[in-house]
Amino acid sequence: MKTLRILMVPALWAAMTLPAAAEKLSLGEISSYLNSLRTAEGQFTQVNEDGSISTGRILLKRPGKVRFEYDPPEAALVVADGATVGIIDPRSNERQGYPLHRTPLKIILERNVDLTRARMVTGHASDGTATTVRAQDPDNPDYGSIDLVFTADPVELRQWIINDANGGRTTVILGDLATGVRLSDENFVIPGRDRTRIDR
Repeated sequence: MKTLRILMVPALWAAMTLPAAAEKLSLGEISSYLNSLRTAEGQFTQVNEDGSISTGRILLKRPGKVRFEYDPPEAALVVADGATVGIIDPRSNERQGYPLHRTPLKIILERNVDLTRARMVTGHASDGTATTVRAQDPDNPDYGSIDLVFTADPVELRQWIINDANGGRTTVILGDLATGVRLSDENFVIPGRDRTRIDR
């Protein structure tokens, strides 16, 4: 940061002429927003670890349920049914499952989100436009973390980044979400769950 006195007056003038920057959202505000988000539906864009891009539709029903329907040619399906995250790849006919509580997605799908819990939030910053929170399971930080990006007025979740235990990063950018929609629980049934290998 430049500290020369001669630069201070122009910098102050510039600050006075620019729109006011959005204030950093508090952890309480963000927790309240997530707890009020019961159902949502919209489009998403996913930036994968290798730089490739996928698109699709997301359905969310808190607590515990989310569905990612990927557009062709990928056409994969990821479903969390409240206990398990199932991944179905129709091209290879592979089915994998993971306990939801072992994934960072659990943090935003919990019945009661409380980001003020000790050791849950490891980063909380604003760039003047959006507020970013990095959260983890305080009891199991080795499960990875999730970066949540919110805008204000009104508070909205715009994207998240999953940081897995192996150092990989997957970004999900949300389109405009329709909230308060009616979603049947049938959307969150993992197809062929009895044939899905679940890694513990």
